[in-house]
Amino acid sequence: MIMPFRQIHLDFHTSEAIAGIGSRFNPEKFAAQLAEAGVNSVTCFARCHHGWMYYDSKLFPERMHPHLVRPLLEEQIAACHARGIRVPVYTTIQWDHYTAEQHPEWLVMDEQGTVVGTKPYAPGFTRRLCLNTPYVDFIFEHVRELLTSMPVDGFFFDIVLPQNCSCATCRRHMRAIGIDPSDETARRRFGREVTERFQEHLTALVTSIKPDCTIFYNSGHISPWHRNAGGAFTHFELESLPGGGWGYLHFPITARYARTLGKPCLGMTGKFHTSWGDFHSFKNQAALEYECFRMLALGAACSIGDQLHPSGELSRPVYDLIGRVYRTVAAKEPWCAGAKPVADIGVLHPQAFPAPAPGAGSGSPAARNAVKDITQGHGDGPRVHATLGGVNRMLEESRHQFDIIDAEADWERYALLILPDTIALTPELAGRLRDYLAKGGAVIASYQAGLTPDGTDFALREFGVRYLGEAPYSPDFIVPRPEFAAGLPITEHVMYRRGTKVAPGPGAKVLADVAVPYFNRDYRHFCSHRHTPSTGAVCYPGVVQHDRVIYFAHPIFSQYADIAPQWCRTLLLSAIERLLPSPTIRVAGPSTLMATVNDLDDGRRVVHLLHYIPERRGKDFDIIEDVIPLYDVAVTLKVKGPVQSLRLVPEGTALTFSQEGDLVSFVVPKVAGHTMVEAVCGS
Repeated sequence: MIMPFRQIHLDFHTSEAIAGIGSRFNPEKFAAQLAEAGVNSVTCFARCHHGWMYYDSKLFPERMHPHLVRPLLEEQIAACHARGIRVPVYTTIQWDHYTAEQHPEWLVMDEQGTVVGTKPYAPGFTRRLCLNTPYVDFIFEHVRELLTSMPVDGFFFDIVLPQNCSCATCRRHMRAIGIDPSDETARRRFGREVTERFQEHLTALVTSIKPDCTIFYNSGHISPWHRNAGGAFTHFELESLPGGGWGYLHFPITARYARTLGKPCLGMTGKFHTSWGDFHSFKNQAALEYECFRMLALGAACSIGDQLHPSGELSRPVYDLIGRVYRTVAAKEPWCAGAKPVADIGVLHPQAFPAPAPGAGSGSPAARNAVKDITQGHGDGPRVHATLGGVNRMLEESRHQFDIIDAEADWERYALLILPDTIALTPELAGRLRDYLAKGGAVIASYQAGLTPDGTDFALREFGVRYLGEAPYSPDFIVPRPEFAAGLPITEHVMYRRGTKVAPGPGAKVLADVAVPYFNRDYRHFCSHRHTPSTGAVCYPGVVQHDRVIYFAHPIFSQYADIAPQWCRTLLLSAIERLLPSPTIRVAGPSTLMATVNDLDDGRRVVHLLHYIPERRGKDFDIIEDVIPLYDVAVTLKVKGPVQSLRLVPEGTALTFSQEGDLVSFVVPKVAGHTMVEAVCGS
């Protein structure tokens, strides 16, 4: 299935205190405006977070917006279908202000007995409804009515979250099946099962009536939880705005994982300057281009969020902006539809694997340094794990091609695996990693990654190190040896986060040493403003290589996510160069230049080059205003067979190139925001 590439998610959360809902809606004008902007799919509202419906409901007339002047949804669908525009239907699930007011007994309750979400005297509609109550019966009747009363192309079910509920119904059900509701782990497991069962049953209802309906359940983030729940989905929509708690780091990490799950992916940003519900605001065009073109580069289709005015009239300037971007997307689509991202490296997702037991082996929490929430989702966990933030930045800044993977992925399709900071190896995982290495694979691991779940030692002798516990000093200082320096001075480089103390085993080679300070800083002895300088004494290894495994003693990835020391990235790239000497692509350019490589079914290989620089001009989120072009960008690309043609697309400009074996070299004259290069290879 190939998703429509130019979608709109048209929010319509509209208060009952506003009159004349849909009073200026003109079906023909609405559809024409979308078509002129190049839109080929628009998600329209059946029911919003206020709980109001925007169609002629025969089953629930009391829930129709009290000031709705026309059957808005039916008219939107008819007008869009007449122009060949798809109309998936939106309905809210766990945020519904009307239902929350009518049935407080259906609300999710935390372990303290408090309702989860908006407080009684605060503005908002985020009180969460429990999917283990009779509320679910209403949802099924509501969805059945939509399916049988209008031509629905798909469903966007919003706010469908793993539960951690202690309401009376959930406590009674847990006790009935032998679960102690006070056990948080068991309660969370039960809540996830409730959510997954709801999704399975609702998908079964939808497909029984309309088998070709697209279905997506939104929780604000795609995580390893979706591997098991994904059977209820036809595709994934990656909600990821620069504001509103996501940030520019979220989308690439989420996309690199979601695209490995075997379903089409749709990126979702917004036209808003901040985030959802920001009426009469305009995103800078450069930012909207970057967000959409980055979706294409990472193998996803595009969706732009907007919010319809209560009158039902679209903003002409907003769709002028969207049209300028979507017309460019349309021109690029032939080189993006059905694209399969190329990846040399598989990064193990920290949330898909166990971490070493807290405190095991050293008396300090294993996750103290390496686990930190960057943003919080609507659900019960972080949207982005700190180590993934560090990995993504390091690898994107160096143009390496990578996926983020879980235990069910095909590890052998990657030349190199990275185990960032806190990946424990159960006997099963250790055996699988040993087989991967025996078949020629390579591994980079850091900090406590590779330890047994109890944290007492490394699970594989192939790592070439013995675990001696927590490093005695922090900060300490890494000193690269000459063959590993890669341009760094052979001197101390401070490592701000506490690492581990290891001993090299037989056949292992130390690539970098650790020098120690005079003392750890505390109230009894301290030096200067921040930390104690080095004594120059080398006491234990910092980086060790054993055959095709390189181990870093420090949590380099979470450290890079926090404060981005360039020497951490330089040392990682030295390790990658030793294990992956011939990557898919090399690009000469600044670290702000992003490059991805995608393959098409007909054998074409497409390179995406993006150069946009987000800036923190306000205190809450990054923006992009200016496009700074790059000139004469040198690229070396690995290809399959002799290159027959090499050109810029969609422009069609041929590029001069040279080929030696499976490497083709060329120069891109100018990268102004987003540039694509097509390589056509023969046998």
